[in-house]
Amino acid sequence: MTTPPNLLPSEAVGQPTIYDLSRITGSLYVSNAEAANSKFILSCYNITTVINASVEVVNTFFENIQYVQVPVSDTPTSNIYDFFDPIADHIHSVEMKQGCTLMHCAAGVSRSPALCLAYLMKYRSMNLLDAHTWTKSCRPIIRPNNGFWEQLIHYEFKLFSKNTVYMVNSPVGLIPNMYENEVNLMMSM
Repeated sequence: MTTPPNLLPSEAVGQPTIYDLSRITGSLYVSNAEAANSKFILSCYNITTVINASVEVVNTFFENIQYVQVPVSDTPTSNIYDFFDPIADHIHSVEMKQGCTLMHCAAGVSRSPALCLAYLMKYRSMNLLDAHTWTKSCRPIIRPNNGFWEQLIHYEFKLFSKNTVYMVNSPVGLIPNMYENEVNLMMSM
């Protein structure tokens, strides 16, 4: 697994609640809506850009912070793919200007992590499996919906002409292969 620069694995551990910001790289954080609307938290983490990956969350706008809206519902049929490149490019641009980005959705579980995975693939040259492993180590509650997984798999192929994650049949329907053991264990209980 490739480790993003400016972040030690030990720094990725110990963020147990969905209300915390999860540091993904030296300049990228993922959180839920509550954290993203806290002036104190944004100030503490020197956030210069907030990316809201939802349709239902309304941001509180604070001075000197740029806001970007990604109007995506957390449903398997929602198109998040079209946002992978522009949002990854935007996060990279903020980083190049020495800024910090906070990306959030409602809970910081599906939409914002999916966009985070796309960024790590494009700008940190991580394959999808490594990007997921890294992001999950930073924010253990991530779980993009299956439609987002299918789009991420397509994006990985576009970037690298190969896939490290694929969808498999399971007793609960199509799932990413990395969840196969978890589902099998759940079904055996």
